[in-house]
Amino acid sequence: MMNVFQSHPMRSLLYIPGNHPSMLQNCTIYGADAVIFDLEDSISISEKDAARKLVKHALRNFDFGEISIIVRVNGRDTPFFEQDIEEIVPASPAAIRLPKVDSAADVVAADELISRLEEINGLPKGKIGIQAMLETARAIVNVNSIAASSKRLVGLTLGGQDLAADLGIRATKEGNELLYAKSAVIIAAKAYGLQAFDTVFTDVNDLEGLRAQTELSFALGFSGKAAIHPSQVSVINSVYTPDTKELAKAIKIVIAAREAEQRGLGVIAVDGRMVDAPVVSQALRTIELARLAGMEVAEI
Repeated sequence: MMNVFQSHPMRSLLYIPGNHPSMLQNCTIYGADAVIFDLEDSISISEKDAARKLVKHALRNFDFGEISIIVRVNGRDTPFFEQDIEEIVPASPAAIRLPKVDSAADVVAADELISRLEEINGLPKGKIGIQAMLETARAIVNVNSIAASSKRLVGLTLGGQDLAADLGIRATKEGNELLYAKSAVIIAAKAYGLQAFDTVFTDVNDLEGLRAQTELSFALGFSGKAAIHPSQVSVINSVYTPDTKELAKAIKIVIAAREAEQRGLGVIAVDGRMVDAPVVSQALRTIELARLAGMEVAEI
C-alpha cells in the first residue's frame, strides 16, 4: 500500500470549522497549502452530526483545485469516531487527521476502518492518508512506535495546548516548554519518512509572535505549521519561503552536484564550501519550498 499524498509538501495547514459553510466553500482563497475541515474541537456536541454532513457535502461537490483537504475527525475514545470516518472516507479527502493518538493501536484501528471503507467504496487502497495528533505525555513516550504503526501514516503533528494541559504546565507564546516534545516528534517523523507539523499559535492578533514561533518551527525541522485564522497563513508561508539569494545558492549547489556526479567526482566545493549529500538534500528542500511558494524555478 503506497500513499502518494505523503510527498506533497505543506507549509501551512488552515483549520476551518466543519459547521461553517461559507468558509468551507471559499477555503481556497486563504492561500494555505492545505486546509483541515474540523469535526472535533471547534464543533459542539449538538453540532457534530450537522458538521459531518456539511463536510461530506463539501468534499463531494466543491472544486478545491490543488489544495489538500484534510478532515480532523473526533478521537477514537469518543462515540463520534467511527461515524466520522464512515461518512467522510467515501467522500475521499486527502487525509484524516486523527486526534488524541496515544499509541500505535489508535492508528492501526483507524487504518483498518479506512481500508475497509476504501474497498467497499471502490477507492484505491492507501489513497487516504492519516496524520496522527500527539497530545499527551503518553503519546510522546510512544512516538516512535506510533510513527512506525502504519504505511497509511503520512504525518505526525503536535497538539500543544492539550499536551501542556496533560503535563500540568502553562503554554507560553514562545513554546519553549514543549521543546523536547517538538524535537521528539520531528526526529520520529524524519526517521520514518513522515512529515512533521507544529501546533497552532493561539493569539490571532499577535502576528509577530506567530512569526517568531514559526521561525523556531522551521529551524527545528518541522515541515509546516497549522493555523487557526486566515490572517496567520501568509506569515507561516513567508517563513517557509526562501529568499532569492537562498534559492540561487541552492540551484547552484544542485547543478554543481549533478555535474560532479556525471564526472564521477565525490565531494566538491561551491563558493569555498564543501558540498556533500546532506548539503544537496538541503538545497533540494529549498528549491521545493520555492516552487511551492510560486517562485519561478527552471527545471534542473
